[in-house]
Amino acid sequence: MTAMSNYLNSKSRVNWDEYFMLQAIVASFRSKDPVTKVGCVFVDNENHQLSMGYNGFIAGVDESKLPWGKDKDHPLEHQKYPYVVHAEANAILHSSVSLKNSRCYVTHFPCHECAKMLASKKVKEVIYFSDKHRTSESTKISKRLFELTGIEHRQLEIDLNLLSELTKSIENNF
Repeated sequence: MTAMSNYLNSKSRVNWDEYFMLQAIVASFRSKDPVTKVGCVFVDNENHQLSMGYNGFIAGVDESKLPWGKDKDHPLEHQKYPYVVHAEANAILHSSVSLKNSRCYVTHFPCHECAKMLASKKVKEVIYFSDKHRTSESTKISKRLFELTGIEHRQLEIDLNLLSELTKSIENNF
């Protein structure tokens, strides 16, 4: 037997985009929002994670005193919208390093408020999983802001077979 028998061809099952989007998806599971869970991960140009976040109320607030509902028949103060911090904002707020020229992996296309923060932080690219609000005015404004500030954006499609492979891997290895 030669020493060369220990040199095996190997390849990661996921590319960098899939890897970081999966991390954003896992981060979204921390959200307590009963309807929309969003996760976000910032990465530098060497594929090192810089920060992550998920949508939720302000840390330390008594959540039992705030609404998770979004019924617009109720006044705004009795809806979740004025109280929830978006995943992108949480990741920006918790970053201890510059996000300039970073990539942002986020499970949902950013709203216009988050787009302003991403542009202000000089993020280079936004990679998103879902664009379910693509026809909304907020999304149109976000895309315009990205165009005006040179932020690239693209949707990432994850092969469902990958998710199945991950499930099998977990079952076999743990």
